[in-house]
Amino acid sequence: MITSYQGALIADAFAMPVHWYYDRTALDTDYPDLKEYRAPLAHHAGSILWRSSYEPLNEKGEILHDQAKYWGQRGIHYHQNLVAGENTVNFKLARELYHQVNEQGHYSEDHWLELFITKMLTPGWHRDTYLEEYHRGFFTRYAQGKAARKCGIKDEHIGGLAQVPALVAALEGHSREDIRQQVKRHVTLTHRHSNVLRAADCLTRLLLDLSEGVALREAIKLSAGDWFSTRKASRWADRPDRVIVGKILSPACYIDQSFPAALYLAWKYHDDFTAAITANALVGGDSCHRGAVVGALVGFTHPAEVERWALGLSREP
Repeated sequence: MITSYQGALIADAFAMPVHWYYDRTALDTDYPDLKEYRAPLAHHAGSILWRSSYEPLNEKGEILHDQAKYWGQRGIHYHQNLVAGENTVNFKLARELYHQVNEQGHYSEDHWLELFITKMLTPGWHRDTYLEEYHRGFFTRYAQGKAARKCGIKDEHIGGLAQVPALVAALEGHSREDIRQQVKRHVTLTHRHSNVLRAADCLTRLLLDLSEGVALREAIKLSAGDWFSTRKASRWADRPDRVIVGKILSPACYIDQSFPAALYLAWKYHDDFTAAITANALVGGDSCHRGAVVGALVGFTHPAEVERWALGLSREP
């Protein structure tokens, strides 16, 4: 399972510089030969960070730290401070979760929430400029004095899956049902949307299928039929990826489109990890968070490729 966890980290870091590019022409202009980890350009022509706002109610909601000054400005890259091969904040959290569960030998919601809150409130721990809606919603409620277990919001974005491969890997050896239940409890802490929870369970079942020797395409057919049609995938396979994820399926972050899009890319590139993470990045949109699915599923059966790519992951703070 560690290969799946690492595959997710790799897919995120590879897609990081082109994250949330919806203008593919701009993506191709800014990153014309994306074949390796890259640091982001300072300017992101399609950035909509200027539309977002967040004002912490008090010190218990202070998660932007020195990045707050960039909010409201145009052209700011969401990950402007990251270096080549560095993970975005949701996957940094995945790394923390993996190590915590490994060290403790079990998963604890309370221990995780304590670590999550501590890390997010520590200046310099993360270096991302943009933080997703679920972070802002959680810490607004936390700053209002709500108990940490009650701070999650009804967020329906695929970012809610970022930590699933890490938790499944850390719980390797537990029963199938126990892993499914612990993943559900974990994701519910921040994402209370039924479709995100359903997708998290589907991804968990797929990873468990792979660990039991089921081939990836067969696993998708058996365990993801309520999300994705492999018959349609067979008809789509000869068409450009940017048509399938762009015109038929949205490249955006909403789970009802992004999860099937990620499953499609994993299905199409089941036998080539590098091709899978490259295709995921180049179709644009919420490529980092789709990477939790694409990287984890395709990475499972390609340990040599994953090991090679893992060498380039940055360990920056």
